[in-house]
Amino acid sequence: MNNQINPHQWVEEHADYLYTYTIARINDEEQAKDLVQETFLAALEKVDKFEGKSSERTWLTAILRNKIVDVYRKKSSGLVNTDVNKAEQEQADFFNEDDGHWNSERAPQQFGIDNHDPIINKEFNQIMQQCMQKLPALWMSVFTMKHMDDETTDIICAELKLTASNFWVIIHRTKLNLRACLQKNWI
Repeated sequence: MNNQINPHQWVEEHADYLYTYTIARINDEEQAKDLVQETFLAALEKVDKFEGKSSERTWLTAILRNKIVDVYRKKSSGLVNTDVNKAEQEQADFFNEDDGHWNSERAPQQFGIDNHDPIINKEFNQIMQQCMQKLPALWMSVFTMKHMDDETTDIICAELKLTASNFWVIIHRTKLNLRACLQKNWI
């Protein structure tokens, strides 16, 4: 076993971080706890394969990330792919065909958030999480992978078995839904 790894300290040193990482992406406390436990078990089974090229935390997070993607896949499997033509028609309601900019009546409003006020940021994050929970599972998975995990479009499409067109339709619809939810509940 590699000297850089100490499974006896994993819970104490990494459980809170891994739980926080998971809850931000899954937003289900019981499932988040289960995924962290599954991560520790999977890591124990693969402890001899740890090469020490990264920190323990990075290695554990990579294992956890794969487990989260598996959850996304399960939630999104069987969902009907989004109709691209219908989405393009919906976009015409929001954007000028000539230049691609927002139509004046649909343009986003300013949120008026003071980034320096931690209380406002905390309230905003709670509302954002509530809005995200209202999204279909596939939409939430795509949005989270793209904007929280900074995954590339190609990786997201491969992981969730989407076409590039469906990916962009989902991202578009997700942003519109989140914007509407935030404007209703935040502003």
